[in-house]
Amino acid sequence: MKTKQRILITGAAGFLGSHLCDRFISEGFHVIGMDNLITGRMANIEHLLPLADFEFYRQDVSKFIHIPGELHYILHFASPASPIDYLKIPIQTLKVGSLGVHHCLGLAKEKNARILIASTSEVYGDPEVHPQTESYWGNVNPVGPRGVYDEAKRFQEAMTMAYHTFHGLETRIARIFNTYGPRMRLNDGRVLPAFIGQALRGEDLTVFGDGSQTRSFCYVDDLVEGIFRLLMSDYAQPVNLGNPDEITILDFAEEIVQLTKTDQKIVFEPLPVDDPKQRRPDISLATSLLGWKPKVLPLYDTCVFGPFQICTYFRGVISGLDMYPCPLSILFICIHVSNIPYS
Repeated sequence: MKTKQRILITGAAGFLGSHLCDRFISEGFHVIGMDNLITGRMANIEHLLPLADFEFYRQDVSKFIHIPGELHYILHFASPASPIDYLKIPIQTLKVGSLGVHHCLGLAKEKNARILIASTSEVYGDPEVHPQTESYWGNVNPVGPRGVYDEAKRFQEAMTMAYHTFHGLETRIARIFNTYGPRMRLNDGRVLPAFIGQALRGEDLTVFGDGSQTRSFCYVDDLVEGIFRLLMSDYAQPVNLGNPDEITILDFAEEIVQLTKTDQKIVFEPLPVDDPKQRRPDISLATSLLGWKPKVLPLYDTCVFGPFQICTYFRGVISGLDMYPCPLSILFICIHVSNIPYS
């Protein structure tokens, strides 16, 4: 009987990490999840705990890590990823992007494993090039409040490339843009869950600045597919993964108000320091190299999922359960359409 390949996923109880655990289990891997649960939730992976091909370690990767036995792949996805989190725990954010990646790279070297690190569009800072290509070096304030996250990720890329060039380690770098889907935390401070939380509570929607800043939202299943293809490729340089469809924050807020058909207003607050004015990936490299591009329509367009999934997922969100992978835009339609049948 062929032995299953083993993969370590750090940040396994987080939003992206938990979806990656699901994907690699479905692909026939033995998955080892690791998380210190600072921002991750056991609820995201509790459905995997009974499985023979899943094991979990509660561990801070900023400290020494060891996995007994063979290890074929490592996905380093441990890190706070929202402004609220990395402004609340800045030192831990820096440590997981420096000491954490060093420990993961050392483990990959010891095990002769291929490693993929989760980098971010934040390495581009507040970009002066639009859309952002992988060749753009970025515009980052290293001592600003967001610098703890941006520079941690930039250092992480540099350390990874050093291990690749000096030790010949098989490395992959995914520059991940805004992603949405089930298991997002409503209170994590990013615009999409913030708007969802305010809409669910019947509150006015808060737009920072004049709302002209842009974001591009990629559905989590599409992103996971891109990560899987990148890991299995032979390309060591950074690759952008995200949805190139762009929308302004103000337009997004207005879409929500229109869809919910409520009396909610849009209120404006000062723009946070160093908040990026525009964000849109150039995914030409991912398309040509991996044959990848997002399949799910932008979240503010028509949904391709049926009423059963839509309503079940929405009712699950209200009750605190993440049950079905339905694009979150349709939640707003369902808020005032509670009589949609289940069939």
